[in-house]
Amino acid sequence: MALRTPGPLPAALRRDPRFTEALARRDISTLFALAHDAGELSFNKISEACGIRSERVSQIARGNADVTSLPVLERIADGLRIQGADLGLAARPWETETPVTPIQDQGDGDDPMKRRDVMRGALAAGLAGTGLAALTSTRTDIDAALAADHTHPDLGYWESTAERYGYGYHGQAPADVLANLQDDLEEMKPLLFQAQTDKSRSQLCHVTGQMAGMLAIVLHDLGNHREAHRWFATAGRAAQQSGDQLLHAWVLGREAMVPLNYGAPAAAAKLADQARHLAGETPSAAAALAAAVAARAYAIGGDGDKARIAVTDVERLADRLSPQQHADTWFGYPMQKHQVHMSQALTHLGDTRRAYEAQAAALELSRAPSLMTRALIAIDHASCLAHDGDREAAVHVAARAYGGLPASYRNGLTQTRALALYQVLPDDTRGRDDLGELLNVA
Repeated sequence: MALRTPGPLPAALRRDPRFTEALARRDISTLFALAHDAGELSFNKISEACGIRSERVSQIARGNADVTSLPVLERIADGLRIQGADLGLAARPWETETPVTPIQDQGDGDDPMKRRDVMRGALAAGLAGTGLAALTSTRTDIDAALAADHTHPDLGYWESTAERYGYGYHGQAPADVLANLQDDLEEMKPLLFQAQTDKSRSQLCHVTGQMAGMLAIVLHDLGNHREAHRWFATAGRAAQQSGDQLLHAWVLGREAMVPLNYGAPAAAAKLADQARHLAGETPSAAAALAAAVAARAYAIGGDGDKARIAVTDVERLADRLSPQQHADTWFGYPMQKHQVHMSQALTHLGDTRRAYEAQAAALELSRAPSLMTRALIAIDHASCLAHDGDREAAVHVAARAYGGLPASYRNGLTQTRALALYQVLPDDTRGRDDLGELLNVA
């Protein structure tokens, strides 16, 4: 073994035969464990050097996850300054450069973790240029892999990763979640091309469908509905290949929320009805979601009869779901989100009494509603006030809710909903211009 010096690895470790053998076998679990046990490199430092999440580094070191992706192996070689030949890779670009200082002594040099920061910045800057190109490249490659007939030895890690994302934003800005999802999908992508058993392929496609669907949700929340539709198409393709009809129904139900929230209720109703057909009559989170979106779409589109039927359906389904199906995740149908759906459907049906009740219940059911959820409920409340004739109060409530959001949240869905209220208020409504200034339309 020959390592560039001075690298971040302790000198004694570079001379350890166990370390040399681990490199020859591409045994990254042993490599990380030995580096950690040497006492100079924490999992966090390995994470920073290699551009891998610290929890994944820990799992790899414990033997609970494997590294099979060539790009990840290359990042490990570059981060720990291991020559390419030692891991069966091509010579690394830095091997002919001036030796670098250890990772802990580097200033603003080429830190692999900066790749994610650059991506996060590009995505936060408006989903254009570099950020959008990277998303498109990831999605296109996943589509190509799904079209191939290719065993994923690391399913447990990726299943747990998808589950973790399923709990939502948890105070993170949508652009940050988008960057993390894109980075994880990029790391997972090569595994789709590996030869697999039918069972492993199905499980991997299921995880891919979940991850792609969640990325599409974030794109929707950020207002990029065209790219969201593309990612939902990828998620639907993966769900079909997984053989899980409920996952496919969930994808379609979530996709229906894109046209629903961006001015195409007829298209939303069509997608929601497809999701309802796939989900069937058995109570499930996907079936409840599809019915709720259908209720909102028909109500917004002015078809009161179909909207009321869908409201009845979703209330029947919601009462019959198991605690697991009611879980407060992107894949569940929690009662708090049920009340949010009912709030908008009932608002557009003009049933403001029940809409107010749904809004109060939504807030009561959530000890700490997210910034976006709180703002959307408030805007629904403002819409009810406007319907009941109290337009000045409606403007005040909407402006306080929308204007109180951090700048990173005043786009996409919140902006669209506030703008819809602004547009239906008469020009002489007191305070309307103030709301317009917040929305940059006055």
